Amino acid sequence: MSATQTPTPAIAPPEFRTVMGHPRPLWMLFMTEFWERFAFYGMRWALTLYIVAQFFGGQASGQAEASRTYGAFLALVYATAIFGGFVADRLIGFQRSILVGALVSAAGYFMVTVPNHIVFLFGLATIIVGNGLFKPNISTQVGQLYAQGDERRDSGFTIFYMGINAGAFVAPIATGILANRYFGNQAMPAYKVVFMAAGIGMLISTVWFWIGRRQLGAIGRPPQGGESPLRVIGVLAGVAVAIPGVYLLMSIDAAIVAWILATLFVALCVMVLVEGLREGAVYRDRAIAMLIIFAFNVLFWCFFEQAGSSFNFLAQNIVDRAIGGWEFPVGWFQSINALGILAFAPVFAWAWMALGRSNPSIPRKFGLGLIFNGLAFALLMFALSSQVDTHGKIPLWPLVAVYLIQTCGELCLSPIGLSMVTKLAPLRVVGLAMGGWFLSTAIGNNLSGIFASHVSGEGGMNVHSALAGYTFGFWALVIPGVLLFLIAPLIQKLMHGVK
Repeated sequence: MSATQTPTPAIAPPEFRTVMGHPRPLWMLFMTEFWERFAFYGMRWALTLYIVAQFFGGQASGQAEASRTYGAFLALVYATAIFGGFVADRLIGFQRSILVGALVSAAGYFMVTVPNHIVFLFGLATIIVGNGLFKPNISTQVGQLYAQGDERRDSGFTIFYMGINAGAFVAPIATGILANRYFGNQAMPAYKVVFMAAGIGMLISTVWFWIGRRQLGAIGRPPQGGESPLRVIGVLAGVAVAIPGVYLLMSIDAAIVAWILATLFVALCVMVLVEGLREGAVYRDRAIAMLIIFAFNVLFWCFFEQAGSSFNFLAQNIVDRAIGGWEFPVGWFQSINALGILAFAPVFAWAWMALGRSNPSIPRKFGLGLIFNGLAFALLMFALSSQVDTHGKIPLWPLVAVYLIQTCGELCLSPIGLSMVTKLAPLRVVGLAMGGWFLSTAIGNNLSGIFASHVSGEGGMNVHSALAGYTFGFWALVIPGVLLFLIAPLIQKLMHGVK
């Protein structure tokens, strides 16, 4: 299609029955995502702690390697979304991609219960490949429930994001209780039980979507000519080949992974821009705006994703977690962010709608997200420089507040980002562009592991290394956040009316 031709119009969604003002299938997707996130976050809080305990004998020198593994795992979880988007767009459709991805992920969660390092990494690789088929495509399905220009879209994505965080809130608490109270203790948690519970959660997610997908009708069905089950068999064969490849990536240096991800990101940018040029000047400009915001997204997640790495070791070694005669579990800190989402998301969803024409533009919301994230690091700088007691500990409240401040930044950015892709991407490559969103997140996550490994150093985290690292994080967030806020009108102009 030449640049002067009219782009192919998007398929209008059917008139769904509404529940609480939104299409009924949204709530089915909400619960599917709830159980998938229960699995993911139920395993995530324990990952770095388990690596240090199981493969480094509990020695603090293992923290840096655990952080790098964690960062690479998260990065590849999101990076494979680019291929999952392509599979859904061009081969088997969104519904089948979600089901295949869910089953593959469930197998991976059960594999990581085996206390062998090779099997453990293969289990992580299996989760990564399965998540790549699941994660971008269920998000895209949410966007497909709404017609272009439907003002409910941002609110719908925020509600969906609450499903993500409901699972993320329940998972660390539930699996932490199982690991510490019923099958283990605070000194020796039963991590195997954590991973098994995660696998069961993933199976529930699979069954829930299998039953509820009838509500979607034709939305997300295979593309024309792609109804044959042979295509599904071909995708499964590709999965079998991909898992060993991802295992090899998990086994190499995180810096090499960073270069691979950067190469993929450049290739994706070119593909999206080429499609934008084919669909005309408006879609070209919108694609450029989207890719600029992707770059700032990298920065946000580099520092936000300290939760499962350096913040874990901060909570374990430097935070005074004693409350009376009880010790606040390390894993429970990761439920604070999700609790904040559940509490604040309705407020943000209402605010975006209530502001009407005064609603901040997408670039300004992203700028606010970076600034909030930076303020969280400013609080850590304060605590580590002036709140350290004679035992080298800081109070509990600053870390709790950090998670809540970061939550405000996340709500300015993450659900809005999902919605942004469905608005700005060229029509023929929405799934691929959603993969690009997750790929930019992947690059940030991989950098987060590298950053966390420097915060811990070779001998484990201490007050000095944490203060130096988090001071750098503050400046690396606030300066770009202010810059993005200032140049927002220029980016908004490229969006050609998209709000």
